[in-house]
Amino acid sequence: MTDSTPHPSDSSSSSVLGVLWPIMAAVLAGFLIIGLALPVLPLHVRSDLGYGTFVVGLVAGAQFAASLVSRVWAGSFSDKYGAKRGVVTGLIAAAVSGLLYLLSLAFVGMPVVSVSILLVGRALLGGAESFIITGGVSWGLGLVDKGHAGKVIAWVGTAMFAAMAFGGPFGTMMFSSFGFTSIALVTTMLPLLVLGGLWRLPALPPHPHKANSALKSVMGSVWLPGLGAATASIGYCAILAFSSLFYAEQHWQPIWLAFTAFGAALIVSRMIAGHLPDRFGGAKVALVFVLVQTAGLVFMWLARNPMIASAGAAIAGFGYSLVYPGLGVEAVRGTSPENRGIAMGIYTAFLDVAMAIGSPALGWIAGQAGLGAVFIASAVVVLCTAGIAVRLIQRPAVTQPHKSS
Repeated sequence: MTDSTPHPSDSSSSSVLGVLWPIMAAVLAGFLIIGLALPVLPLHVRSDLGYGTFVVGLVAGAQFAASLVSRVWAGSFSDKYGAKRGVVTGLIAAAVSGLLYLLSLAFVGMPVVSVSILLVGRALLGGAESFIITGGVSWGLGLVDKGHAGKVIAWVGTAMFAAMAFGGPFGTMMFSSFGFTSIALVTTMLPLLVLGGLWRLPALPPHPHKANSALKSVMGSVWLPGLGAATASIGYCAILAFSSLFYAEQHWQPIWLAFTAFGAALIVSRMIAGHLPDRFGGAKVALVFVLVQTAGLVFMWLARNPMIASAGAAIAGFGYSLVYPGLGVEAVRGTSPENRGIAMGIYTAFLDVAMAIGSPALGWIAGQAGLGAVFIASAVVVLCTAGIAVRLIQRPAVTQPHKSS
C-alpha cells in the first residue's frame, strides 16, 4: 500500500515553511544552547575550576562523542515511538543538562565533583542534540510531501547553522557579564519554552521495526551519500577549526570574519535555493555546488588579503549549502517511511565522523605545511565528493517500499 501519512503541505514553499517553523524553532533552540557554551566552556573549566587543556578538551569533546554514539539510537527511537516524541525527548534532555550545569556550579569549591557533573551534563546534551536534529528532520519529512525532502533537510539544517553561528557571540557576552550561571539558566529554560510551540503540530504514526534488519537495509542506501557528505564536510571543518587561526597568523581582523561569511552565505543560499534538490535531483545539485565549494576553498588558499579570503569563505559556504541536503535527498529516497529516522541518524553520523577525523588530520597538515595548506588540502578532499555525486546520478532509480497495513 502507499504511505497513508497525511501531508498537510504538498504545494508551495511558503506552506512548507509554515509547517516546518515549529520544528525549526526546536532545532534552533537545541543548537543555540550548544553554541552559547562552546566558546565559554574552556574559560569556565580553566579559570573557574582551575583545570588544564586536557580536561578542557575532555569536557568539550564529551558532547560530540555522545552525539556520534547516539545518532543511530535517536533515529531508531524516532521511527519506533514517533519523530515528535524524539524531538520532545531531546528538548527535555537538553533542559536536564542545563540543570546539571547549575548543579555543577554548586560544587565549584570541589573541582573534581564539579567537572564530573559537568561532563555528565555535556554528554547528555550531546545525546539531546542527536534526538532533536534526527527527530526534527524525520518529523519534517513525514509532515510534507516527499517532493519537498530537500527543503526539509536544507531549512531544518539552516536553523542548526544559524544557532551555531549566533550562539557564540551571545554566549561570550553573557559569560562576561553574568558568568557561567547565565549559560546554565538559558540551557535549562530555552528548550522548555520551545516545547509549548510543538504540541499543536501533528505527530507521525510510529513505525516499529527490528533494529538490526532496519539498520542493515538502510545502510545500503545511505552509505554512499553519507560518504559524500563526509568528504564535503571537510571543507566546513577547515573553516570552522582553522580560519580564525589563519587570520590571526596573517594579522587580519576581525578573525571571525571567514566563519561568519561562510555561515551567512550558507543561510541565504538555503533560504532562496533550498528547493533545487527537489526540482533537479539531489545528486545533480550536489555535483554543481560541490564544485563551487571547492573553488571557494582554493580562493582562501590563494588569498593575500582578508577580503579575498572572506569572499572565498562565502563562496565555500554557498557551495556547501546544498551539497549536504542534496546528498541527504539521495540518502532518504531509497528508504521506506518507517526507516526515515534511522536513515537520517546514520547520514548525520557521517558528518560527526568527518569532524572527528578531519580536525586532527588538518591540524597535522597545518603543522607540516602551514595553515594556508589546510584549505587546499580540504579542497582536494571536497572535490572527491563530485565523483560520489556522479556515481549517485548513475545509480538506478529506487522504488521506495511501503509498509502494508
